[in-house]
Amino acid sequence: MSNISLYSNLNRNKKLLYLRNSLLTTILILGAVIALFPILYMIMSSFGPPTESASASRTIIPRVWSLESYREFFNFSDYSLRWIWNSLLVAGLVVIGNVIFASMAGYAFSKIQFKGRNFLFFMILVAMMIPYQVTQVPLYILIVNTFHLSNTYASLILPGLVTSYNIFLAKQFFSGLPTSLIESAKIEGCNQLNIFVQIIVPLSKTVLAVMAINTFMSNWNTFFWPFLVTSKESMYTIQVGLKSFKFANSTLFGPMMAGATISALPMFILFFALQKYFLEGVTIGAVKG
Repeated sequence: MSNISLYSNLNRNKKLLYLRNSLLTTILILGAVIALFPILYMIMSSFGPPTESASASRTIIPRVWSLESYREFFNFSDYSLRWIWNSLLVAGLVVIGNVIFASMAGYAFSKIQFKGRNFLFFMILVAMMIPYQVTQVPLYILIVNTFHLSNTYASLILPGLVTSYNIFLAKQFFSGLPTSLIESAKIEGCNQLNIFVQIIVPLSKTVLAVMAINTFMSNWNTFFWPFLVTSKESMYTIQVGLKSFKFANSTLFGPMMAGATISALPMFILFFALQKYFLEGVTIGAVKG
């Protein structure tokens, strides 16, 4: 009788486990559909005719599939390609600046003893706590009114050339590297620059890749700051350029969705090509300092 009872309990547990897993799977699938639906709608709308997509009776799935919206996007302005180039240039230079300067600063804070190190790092932590929107007004006054850099690449690049978050991320990672390597290199006669370039950088490819990916995504997708400091169409980034398709009483919905799909393409490529670095980026900042 005890064997029958044990067998019955096992079957009941299996059923409960199956129901729990089925419920969790359903919830995850539903969440994935909700998250992916706007992206799918954007892509499908970009392949519909501009007239149909802009009409009040537009459908989720276009009745006629075509590339007309993409042609309209590139023909809409003489600077459509320039917008993409501006985004690539700005994001690329900001990535290079952060990888170089933030990694060097992180190395200095983690491995070099100098006066005021703890205070300076504390100030960086304080800067991380200040909301991005709070700094926009003084930064705008400094860039536009003081230095007169509006409608220049400098106004788009300099504010993000190095960020406190990337310095913090690099410092946390470098703190986990053995100091004995650095001491051994000093005994061999290496200076700090040689140690950083020849020893630290080869060991830090993961954190540098995470910094590059996060920085590129942030700067490629940003809208508010480029919108503030650019008024000439030739200096728009792709995100700012998309607002040109919205008029007072109408919206060129199809071409705008085509431009949004083009602007999202680098993010898709980055994710699928460097997926492991996205996953590592979730926990890399947890390295103990």
